[in-house]
Amino acid sequence: MARLKDQLTAAEVKTCAAPTNKSVKITDGGGLYLHVHPNGSKYWRLAYRYSGKQRTHAIGVYPATSLKDARAERDRVKGLLKLGVDPSQEKKKLKLEGAPDNLFQDVALEWWESQRERWSVNHADRVKQSLEKEIFPAFGAKQVSNIDPQEVLAAIRQIESRDALDVSRRVLQRCSAVFQYAIITGRAKHNPARELAGVLKVRKERHLKSLPRSELPAFLREFRKYDGHLITIYALRLLLLTFCRPGEVRHARWAEFDFEANEWRIPGSRMKMGTEHIVPLSRQALAVLEELKKITGQYDLLFPGERSRAKPISENTMTFALYRMGYKDRATAHGFRATASSILNEESFHRDAVERQLAHQERNKVRGAYTHHAQYLDERKRMMQWWADYLDRIETD
Repeated sequence: MARLKDQLTAAEVKTCAAPTNKSVKITDGGGLYLHVHPNGSKYWRLAYRYSGKQRTHAIGVYPATSLKDARAERDRVKGLLKLGVDPSQEKKKLKLEGAPDNLFQDVALEWWESQRERWSVNHADRVKQSLEKEIFPAFGAKQVSNIDPQEVLAAIRQIESRDALDVSRRVLQRCSAVFQYAIITGRAKHNPARELAGVLKVRKERHLKSLPRSELPAFLREFRKYDGHLITIYALRLLLLTFCRPGEVRHARWAEFDFEANEWRIPGSRMKMGTEHIVPLSRQALAVLEELKKITGQYDLLFPGERSRAKPISENTMTFALYRMGYKDRATAHGFRATASSILNEESFHRDAVERQLAHQERNKVRGAYTHHAQYLDERKRMMQWWADYLDRIETD
């Protein structure tokens, strides 16, 4: 039997992805469609009418819910409508009765919705994507109450096989939170993820390489001769002048810069600690930005990638530049923060000002509240200009 013109194939479902920064809906017929988000996640939805009103029925997440399964659910819902039954009311009834609509993926997304207001937008997206990528294909379509520790462990071991040990730890924590939510809402009686405490592989702690003060002049002279991509050079120069985290530099946007106040205000949604961070800009940093604006000023990002101007340069771009300069085993982009911290403390700048400029979290909460509100802006402005002048001086000495 030939397929209908608007029907999808399994191959099309597997390969389709949102081509722009907007979500798209790909129809399969009979009201069934695949809702594809910009991040690549795919949700089966069914559009239907009941009592004259347009409604949507959530079927599941691909690939945990296959095309075949989605069509079967569509046909089941269509049958309910023919009998005059409202699918949404039937779904609520089944949930209250505890069967059979308590799939892990549904409970996980419900948990995610309940928590997302507490998180930054970026963090919420990362949590959702990690579950969709790492867990839903493994046991997302199973009843949350029927999942055992061995199934959770198998999914975690799969992540560990890629040597993504930090990812495996975070994913296990999120699974545990979902199971705990299922227990609280009466849909499960035990938390299989909690039983895996102590079985995760642990990476031996290693410190990010940073240049000692004595080697910084030679590096700066080598950097001056570097003939790499101009945007990469400007990214590294801004990194050196501000000693922000590499990710904060890569994702920098022109809208974050106040050129009247000579400040870069990084929003809390992009900061590790979740609070806005102010970076006073030295004369040298402003000069870098002035030159960079001639190249990328028409874009949102300071350092857009070559393939897509809506996305920043790769997280490996600056690291590879250091490799090309011969610093593969001697320095990292992140390591310049430690170099700056060490030198500024040696020069007797106020420790709290240095820590605040590094956007480190103060362990002492009372002290942290004070240093956060005080900001030490005057001291930090003086310190950042001293740092830029110091780099200029040691490069030419």
